[in-house]
Amino acid sequence: MSEQREPDDDRVEWASSTHQVHAGYEPWTRQNSSVVPIYQTASYEFENHEAARDIFALKRLGNLYSRTGNPTNAVLERRITALDGGAGALALASGQAATTVALLSLVRTGQHIVASNRLYGGTVDLIGDTFADFGIDASFLDPSDPAAWAEATTGRTRAWFVESVDNPLGTVPDLRALADAAHALGVPFVVDNTVATPALLRPIRHGADIVVYSATKFLGGHGNALAGLVVDAGTFDFLASPQRWPQFTAPSERFGGLVFATDLPEGTSPFIAYARAKYAHDLGPALSAHSAFLILQGIETLELRVRRQTESALAVAVALERHPKVARVHFAGLPSHPDHRRALAQLAAAPAVFSFDLRAEEDEVGPFIDRLRLFSLAANIGDARSLVVHPATTTHSRFTAAQLAAAGISRSTIRLSIGLEDPADLVADLEQALLRVEERTAA
Repeated sequence: MSEQREPDDDRVEWASSTHQVHAGYEPWTRQNSSVVPIYQTASYEFENHEAARDIFALKRLGNLYSRTGNPTNAVLERRITALDGGAGALALASGQAATTVALLSLVRTGQHIVASNRLYGGTVDLIGDTFADFGIDASFLDPSDPAAWAEATTGRTRAWFVESVDNPLGTVPDLRALADAAHALGVPFVVDNTVATPALLRPIRHGADIVVYSATKFLGGHGNALAGLVVDAGTFDFLASPQRWPQFTAPSERFGGLVFATDLPEGTSPFIAYARAKYAHDLGPALSAHSAFLILQGIETLELRVRRQTESALAVAVALERHPKVARVHFAGLPSHPDHRRALAQLAAAPAVFSFDLRAEEDEVGPFIDRLRLFSLAANIGDARSLVVHPATTTHSRFTAAQLAAAGISRSTIRLSIGLEDPADLVADLEQALLRVEERTAA
């Protein structure tokens, strides 16, 4: 940043209307706030003409316009980069925006994505429906079978996409196995780490090239702001096959012949710079500074909250597994879960989002949910408050019967997100609601 400027001596001669716009503020004055400030501004005063020209040409780092970046957002980007051990990050308006921008930066019309068949419903809508409108194909496969993913990969494939812990069933794929298989084929491995967060898992250590988050969830932790994050590990070598990645390796006509992979200021992630300059700029999914501030506030207590929530989730899952009106609990923290050993090896703890199946017909689900007193019926996870939802009629309601079956979701599956309440109170609330559930009888 440039040196602080002194006020102009002739300022006292200005008219009242001019003072109304300029008096009392110097754009270059540094403050010493101990808390990250909210930079509630749309634009930035450039030091001079040369600085403005170079920042627009991507030859110099600096604030350009809040559609592509903001000083409050930049703190959030640096913080998630540090937590994940990445090379750079981009803050966006939502988790959906983060997934969209990350994948569009890799995949173009006529190309292909291989993705998990156990993704959050909104992500399936994006990849399977909206991207299809853009001429981008997708194959949805079981994340426990890397060989099938490799078989589905073609010369058009530009990304593999998986959730580190799936929503809503909490299954845990072998990230290293998928990463190694993707890299053997020259394909970037993209991981949605929303449910686990860096408090439980750092995907880059397991081979992820790109990590995305809905920061709305556990990172923010209070359900008060939408936000998304894209983190680049800096590990994928686009120059190894330059013909496959012209957006990074060929001169950009739009940016005066600049090559993103080689011509950026030192320390800049080519992937993040491209995602910011093209898709954040052109599509406009800008994160507000106030929302970035709220997410930063949440991250300050991330480990404390997640530790409490995962401990409570285990207590709730154990109680549900013992209940006669519960057919199955999908929680990787339980020894009965098929991914239990992998969860122990790959995660610091099983996350606080999981599901269970009522031992009842679907018509018992609604009355059960409506009897709950502490669990809020809301389409969110990772909140300080405990939440409940019925995936088949809400978050995954656009799935076909075949898609639901492939994802392991039944019509009696109920998703919980455990909050910060006392776990004994949460168990008691579930038990009182289960009392009146009419069990399904054998045919």
